[in-house]
Amino acid sequence: MSAPRAVAPVLDRIRVGSAPDSWGVWFPEDERQVPWQRFLDEVAQAGYEWIELGPYGYLPTDPAVLRDEIARRQLRVSAGTVFTSLHQGPAVWDKTWAHVSEVATLTQAMGAGHLVVIPSFWRDDKTAEELEPRELTTEQWRHLTTGMERLGERVRDEFGLDIVVHPHADTHIDTEEHVARFLDGTDADLVGLCLDTGHYAYCGGDSVKLLRTYGERIGYLHLKQVDPEILADVVAKGTPFGPAVQQGVMCEPPLGVPDLPPVLEAAQELDVDLFAIVEQDMYPCPPDQPFPIAERTRRFLRSCGA
Repeated sequence: MSAPRAVAPVLDRIRVGSAPDSWGVWFPEDERQVPWQRFLDEVAQAGYEWIELGPYGYLPTDPAVLRDEIARRQLRVSAGTVFTSLHQGPAVWDKTWAHVSEVATLTQAMGAGHLVVIPSFWRDDKTAEELEPRELTTEQWRHLTTGMERLGERVRDEFGLDIVVHPHADTHIDTEEHVARFLDGTDADLVGLCLDTGHYAYCGGDSVKLLRTYGERIGYLHLKQVDPEILADVVAKGTPFGPAVQQGVMCEPPLGVPDLPPVLEAAQELDVDLFAIVEQDMYPCPPDQPFPIAERTRRFLRSCGA
């Protein structure tokens, strides 16, 4: 007699989507990236309903044009993305707000509810040049936390969007220690967290532990995995993030870590609706590479119950 087949849990609070990142898109314009029309066609064909906007300017920035393009492919937008350097203090506020308000205007017009906020890099992801120290001073941490609270309040008041801050490799919000310090230093009503499972693993973090410790702060997910063997080489050599991606450190699920079913189940246990946006960093990549990976990843996530 054969053993009974395990039944995948029903993850009915998880809304799966994808992003331009999974098509090798990091910049508004780059000759090595697929055209935006192809991204939209293929993300819909791969079985996804939700997308992020990606780098501002990659997709059309005219709301009427973009609304028509996504509607005729039966897609919807979950979030926009901004980069910030708020740890540098009040001097960067005006420049930051100009960028944020531009992205937030388009995000709101698409009916999305979130703005993913990524801290600036402390080292160049192409040249490995250290742009500033890896560790923030006490004053810079204060600038970072108060700046994010100010940003969260203004984005909510003016655009009706929730900000979710994205811990990221080669930024100042990366490790378990830094993420905990950031969360403990910010107001939960103003600042949420986007847990990127791949970046958190890349920096030594445990996604399930974070979900169970700070679950009330997590308002958004990015699903990603890292290849542990390549990661070990990256850590040993101090390879910056850009070249690490070119080595293939971010790999196709379910071939890497963390194991995604326990992450999804822990997210479901929070009993709130969460977007789970697939992001497999692959810049640059051959134009025919992303689509079959996106299809396989969607099938895998369905097999997990999502």
